[in-house]
Amino acid sequence: MDTVLTVDVGNTTTRFGLFAASGTGAPELIGTCEFTTASPLTCDEACIQIAQAQTLLPAATADGAILSCVIPSLTDTWRRALLRACGARPLVVGPGLKSGVQMKYDDPSEVGPDRVADVVAARGAYGAPAIVVDLGTTTNFEAIDAAGAFAGGIIAPGVALGARALADAAARLPEIELRAPRRVIGRSTRAAMQSGVVLGEAARIDGLIDAMLAELGCTDDTPVIVTGDGTAAIAALLRHAVTVDDTLTLRGLALLWQANRP
Repeated sequence: MDTVLTVDVGNTTTRFGLFAASGTGAPELIGTCEFTTASPLTCDEACIQIAQAQTLLPAATADGAILSCVIPSLTDTWRRALLRACGARPLVVGPGLKSGVQMKYDDPSEVGPDRVADVVAARGAYGAPAIVVDLGTTTNFEAIDAAGAFAGGIIAPGVALGARALADAAARLPEIELRAPRRVIGRSTRAAMQSGVVLGEAARIDGLIDAMLAELGCTDDTPVIVTGDGTAAIAALLRHAVTVDDTLTLRGLALLWQANRP
């Protein structure tokens, strides 16, 4: 049985996952850990981060690795670091890597590697049709149609980015804690901002899910999977029934490695 290290480099967080892959069935998750994404980053610094991750994971070695990186300037750095750490050329999610998913994007090369991994994992675990909402620096929506194809999606500013933009652009508005206020109508500037940012994000997600379901011709019982940063807090505010899946992207990477293993 092989072990594979999955690395998801996002704009804010870098996540590591270790999986056991037998070649039959879905890879089994052994453990995960995460760090704040550093940019710029040298190859030596990336190697140190990989070594730290390996000390936090239940098994210290991996037979292979796969990388998803949404920061183009760091892709080669992480590729070289994984080669040094694992002793084998890592797979990198991008053009040329087979996903088994039909892409209905006008230019499939524009689809971010994390979005590809989300679609692969969601289709494998929840079937089709389905909708994925991935919360991070951006809030990404991925639509999987009834035939299991990636029908497209939506990219919007993430909740933390929205709060930061308010504080940066308006001189009298403070930075706020990202939590839901007790009431919609705020009685202080901070409460009003929390309502607009946090409750507004939940309302936006609910509204866009409704619009996507209508455009896909799907029913309300279509699976909606929420993953990424702060999923539990946002999911609790949604009126749609959703499934919280914190390891969706990492599992998608493991499935991609299994389908493309050397």
